[in-house]
Amino acid sequence: MIESIVKAELPVDEVLEIKKHRLGDSGKRICVVTGIHGDELEGQYVAYELSRRVKENMQNLNGIVDIYPAMNPFGIDSITRGIPAFDLDMNRIFPGNDHGDMNEYMAAEIIKDMMGADLCLDIHASNIFLTEIPQIRINELHKERLVPIASKANVDLIWVHGASTVLESTFAYSLNSAGVPTLVVEMGVGMRITKEYGDQLTDGILFLMKDMGIWNGLVDDIRKPVISYDEDGWDVYYLNAPVSGVFIKDTDHGTLLKTGDHIGRIVNPMSGELLAEIKAPAEGWLFTIREYPIVEEGSLMGRILKQEVYDRWRS
Repeated sequence: MIESIVKAELPVDEVLEIKKHRLGDSGKRICVVTGIHGDELEGQYVAYELSRRVKENMQNLNGIVDIYPAMNPFGIDSITRGIPAFDLDMNRIFPGNDHGDMNEYMAAEIIKDMMGADLCLDIHASNIFLTEIPQIRINELHKERLVPIASKANVDLIWVHGASTVLESTFAYSLNSAGVPTLVVEMGVGMRITKEYGDQLTDGILFLMKDMGIWNGLVDDIRKPVISYDEDGWDVYYLNAPVSGVFIKDTDHGTLLKTGDHIGRIVNPMSGELLAEIKAPAEGWLFTIREYPIVEEGSLMGRILKQEVYDRWRS
């Protein structure tokens, strides 16, 4: 059943409406949210695929699945990260305000609709510049509760961030603070859909549903994630461009690297000159790599998880 959560009238006879697709009518409840940023489309496939699998096997559903595919519908329509015309990042206005402006009011209504859920997944993609392996990012303030749940979501990496790196005005922070366990998923690249990652995460959501008693159907085995408790920022090497130019990626993300391994090149297309060769500064796992080729000096080109952290969870 398609339900309207909140709507607001706009000029020129337009209506801004946020909807959800509810499957099931009683029992424990899981919420799957995506589209807070309109240029992050990886979750669109997950919303479709999860809905398809559940609807085809409704006899196995023993709870409620609420799917919110478009939290920022105008942003998705215009492929815009924020809310069009307001120049506003939707993920910076939660938990909202019943008596605030239109956007704050809608954020407050969204939070109200989520209250009482047993689990929520907030699905994001990377931006157009970087591609990420499927991962869950967790505020260290909520790690004891969330890491055991995230370990069952079939992602490759769980990255626990220091509290200072997490903004309190985000959707996930607001829900976790209100007592609704919420996992933030990052995967893929902006403005694209990576079907492989979508299938992987959908398998993980069904596994979580099975673990919660919401799903009685068969589920696939899940992968064991690498977990980085990187509160102090020492688990990850950041690759930044030493010069401006065009970055040519020669190594895929997910690759295990040795010190000095070739990752890519920065070139000058005008002169045909090789400006810089990008090499691994140490042993580790390349879990982020740049997709957008134009770089300025200092641009982020990748992230490498230290080998000892990777080995700790893969041994």
